[in-house]
Amino acid sequence: SGTSTDGKLRTVHAGLAGSGVPGGAVSLVDGDYVYYHYMQDNFDDNGWGCSYRSFQTICSWFLLHDYTSVATPTHKQIQQTLVALGDKPPAFVGSRDWIGSLEISFLLDHFYGVTCRILRLESGAEFPTRARELAHHFETQGTPVMIGGGVLAYTLLGVDLNERTGAVKFLILDPHYTGSENLKTIQEKGWVGWKGPELFRKDAFYNLCLPLRPKMV
Repeated sequence: SGTSTDGKLRTVHAGLAGSGVPGGAVSLVDGDYVYYHYMQDNFDDNGWGCSYRSFQTICSWFLLHDYTSVATPTHKQIQQTLVALGDKPPAFVGSRDWIGSLEISFLLDHFYGVTCRILRLESGAEFPTRARELAHHFETQGTPVMIGGGVLAYTLLGVDLNERTGAVKFLILDPHYTGSENLKTIQEKGWVGWKGPELFRKDAFYNLCLPLRPKMV
């Protein structure tokens, strides 16, 4: 952990206590990332920018792992790019419209040549049944996962799963934080932390964007 050059915190899950899943096997994001959340860089995206911030966290992973030298795009650059790609109408630039997992997959392909898998869950109740697949993602790809869909967006950083009992917790990085870059607050108040499946709503669908690690030539 530590701070990045512009004062944002890095790798904020480091030092967290275990999830408490008895006999669980932990599968985590590989290495460092920057924690992007609401209200950073004097930009007010409170209430609408959570997917943008989750995308920026994913971008930071590719930068810190030397897969790219492209700076993490701003909200405006994200909006302009989606208009240029024909995904959004011109009025989208400067709006407070949400984006989702599909847009994030378009953006990752555009900026970094990164391919994503989209995993659709018809209900939040499906998360435990997908835990093994998500654990496999962290073991083989190691990239942060964006959780989008019909409700709030989150960034998924890991899974702690007991395959025998099915008990599971998810390591969630929450972009809805609006406070200062205070690691103690972020960890103690649960803005990064292990969450049970009850975090996910049974009456909502979810789309997960799983970025694939580029094959190095």
